[in-house]
Amino acid sequence: MITKLTHVCIYVLDQDSAYDFYVNKLGFKVHTDAPMGPGMRWLTVCPPEQPELELTLFPVVEGSTFNKETVKIMTDLVKKGTFGAGVFTCNDLLATYEELKSKGVVFKKEPTKEFYGFEALFVDDSGNWFSLSQLN
Repeated sequence: MITKLTHVCIYVLDQDSAYDFYVNKLGFKVHTDAPMGPGMRWLTVCPPEQPELELTLFPVVEGSTFNKETVKIMTDLVKKGTFGAGVFTCNDLLATYEELKSKGVVFKKEPTKEFYGFEALFVDDSGNWFSLSQLN
């Protein structure tokens, strides 16, 4: 029986830039930052109040996982926001929205009342988009 999900992959175009975005702008904590062979690293971050969920900041680069053609296709798809669509929650959407905007986070949708709560949409530095919600 499956008991929980521990890792989620977020495809990023540059791990160093993604590190800066998720740690310094969103306030996530680094869980693991370890070398994985020549030019590769395993980089995971966690929301501060959910250390058991690791977001793997997985680079779209040519190597053992992706060939040159796949990297081109994946890069275009990531930039278009194809692989986003996660939901992060907070206790005070307006305050969090203002804090993140002041740190340079780009929002695609300002805070709006929805049937499920209060929501804004933002994009990371690669193009992935996420909901930031204060749930009912």
